[in-house]
Amino acid sequence: MNFVKRAGMSLGARKSKTAALLAIFVVLCTLLLGGFLLQAAAARQEADAQRVIGVDVTVRQKGLTPALADELGASDVVNRYNPRLPVRAAARGLAPLTSDAPQPGGEAGEPDQAPLAVNGVRDAGLLLPFSYGSTKITAGRGIGPEDADRDIALIERRLADRNHLAVGDIVRVLSEDGAHPMPLKVVGIFQDPTQDPSSWTPPHELPGNTLYVPMATAQQLGTGTGTVGEAVYRIGSPDRAERLHAEAERVLGESGFDFRVNDKAYQDQVRPIQQVGVFAGLIVQVIALAGALILGLIVTLQIRERRTELGVLLAMGERKWKLIGQHAVEVAAVALPAVAVAALAGQLAGQSAGDALLGPQDDTPSAQHGAPDPGAVAGPTVRVEPGTVGRVAGIGLGISLVSTVVPGIGILRLHPRSILTDSE
Repeated sequence: MNFVKRAGMSLGARKSKTAALLAIFVVLCTLLLGGFLLQAAAARQEADAQRVIGVDVTVRQKGLTPALADELGASDVVNRYNPRLPVRAAARGLAPLTSDAPQPGGEAGEPDQAPLAVNGVRDAGLLLPFSYGSTKITAGRGIGPEDADRDIALIERRLADRNHLAVGDIVRVLSEDGAHPMPLKVVGIFQDPTQDPSSWTPPHELPGNTLYVPMATAQQLGTGTGTVGEAVYRIGSPDRAERLHAEAERVLGESGFDFRVNDKAYQDQVRPIQQVGVFAGLIVQVIALAGALILGLIVTLQIRERRTELGVLLAMGERKWKLIGQHAVEVAAVALPAVAVAALAGQLAGQSAGDALLGPQDDTPSAQHGAPDPGAVAGPTVRVEPGTVGRVAGIGLGISLVSTVVPGIGILRLHPRSILTDSE
């Protein structure tokens, strides 16, 4: 009789033991699949975290120009970047805020001809107060790279309230020398938590008189060539900082610039995700090893229980390798449906398990322009894919082969006469 057919008959005749073996395989395959799904979900969440959170590198240099900042921002390790160009501007038809405290000396001085502190930006979401949530946009939106050629402004709430401005209104400003008038459309209103100073302060130093505009607009308002106060570059991970530093040395010179890496948000959120991925890999290895040992022990016990059956088959001239093959087919026939059951279980419960281990996170974007808050990393997406199921099936079949072939070596030492004599 063909040993494959004989394996099927043996499984049918020993229903209770077959069911127990199936249950063991279901648990084994479910744990294996869970480990692989957790690894994949952790990898996807880590990639999202690197893209959304990243690592901020702040570069400062005396004489840093917008052109140099853009050249460094073109590096392939930079995901986003934002230079900040501070200039002064005068107001036309716009009442700037003034200090409530009396001016030192007891007499009012000359009115400030440029009371507005204007900052040219490329991507407002990378400004540190916005990036870390201390300053928030309360209406409208921020400024992004697509606004480079637009005459728009992001203004502080106190200035908007004093002039009864809302999103969509037009404010008119002048260059510091008064030579270049410029109408700006208000696209957003932000709230700076900094309180007004208790002592007298020049208008351009009051937090309420701060505006953010695109870089080109700031350059038109400036009276000179303009130098960037600082530039923030967002990279994917801390290990890319060395590459960006080397690029900065090439663009800015080997000395004379300040290069600071802030990876706290990255470390706080990405490292735990990486640890979960490592833990999931260890789970897969331990389960595979433990599964092979457990099934090997079960098959060894089955071989001992079926010594008489094996002796009869050997006496009838059955080859020993076919007996080993019969046991391998029996175990493999149980492993395949177990993989299907595990895949169904993973489809039903995988997402909730991923949320429990990786933690669902709020992926609602913050009020800044198109830039999610550093803590806003999307929750893990757990998907049961054919490739993952195939890996589980491959490991399951590998375990079944190892767990039958290794104990089956003992069959090679069996002799029909001794087996039948011992059974009498």
